Amino acid sequence: MVNVVGVRFKQAGKVYYFDPGMLEIAAGDYVIVETARGLEYGEIVASKKQVPEKEVVAPLKSVIRIATPEDKKKHDENNRKKARAIELCKEKVDKHHLEMKLIDVEYTFDNSKIIFYFTADGRVDFRDLVKDLAAVFKMRIELRQIGVRDEAKMIGGLGACGKDLCCHSWLPDFEPVSIKMAKIQNLSLNPTKISGICGRLMCCLKYENDTYNDIRKGMPDIGERVQTDSGVGIVTEANVLRETVKVRMILQEKKGDVPEKMSPDLITVKTSEIKRLGGGKKKGKEKDVLDEIDEDILEDIKGLLDE
Repeated sequence: MVNVVGVRFKQAGKVYYFDPGMLEIAAGDYVIVETARGLEYGEIVASKKQVPEKEVVAPLKSVIRIATPEDKKKHDENNRKKARAIELCKEKVDKHHLEMKLIDVEYTFDNSKIIFYFTADGRVDFRDLVKDLAAVFKMRIELRQIGVRDEAKMIGGLGACGKDLCCHSWLPDFEPVSIKMAKIQNLSLNPTKISGICGRLMCCLKYENDTYNDIRKGMPDIGERVQTDSGVGIVTEANVLRETVKVRMILQEKKGDVPEKMSPDLITVKTSEIKRLGGGKKKGKEKDVLDEIDEDILEDIKGLLDE
């Protein structure tokens, strides 16, 4: 076990572990730490604690000191310089006719390097741009291409729920999201309904997925035969959150060439009040989720999956 503190450098950014040494540090304090790209100014979000060595990326860097008023002033000054840096970079991008969109800029705390974040549809040859920027800023220049999700995380905005984007306000990491999650939750598979402002599947599809999966384990499949108090029927619809199914009763079993006679009405039954008789989808034989989507939105759905 090793003693560490958790430090965050950006709002909703990842939390990194550092060695606090003999310093008395509490959550909410600001510190200067040593990172791979030099000294950085960060906030303590996790007080001193012990974690297994396997959770720490070696070598464990140290907290240099608790930030002073001068450190905060320098950090604020770096943030104020961002607007001018973005303006100058955009001018250079236009000068070189590059197909790229500048998203954000970041100064390292010690002003040894400036990092420009951008998006582009493909690879961009920015060697001449780097030379021009280095001549203007007189420091090391790094251009880093990011994806559309990272762009939304940096810029922020409002989601369909009317609240700040999760990725911008509190979500530190992006987790894998799939169309199957929307299907399990009985959501519309229309791309406009399940995609965020970044154009990718909404991160919140992941939040309740485990709960839906746990509840579905004890529920019958669509098309499965079940025994109810009213007789035998076939499941036509399932409500996962209410743990109920809609059943169409079998009035007469199939005999020879005579088909089954089904009731025109549906009854709603709690899953705890039925007995599963089998039938319907067989385990391991389910169709791919994309096979069940209308062809007119299939291409849009596949586009949401492309990172």
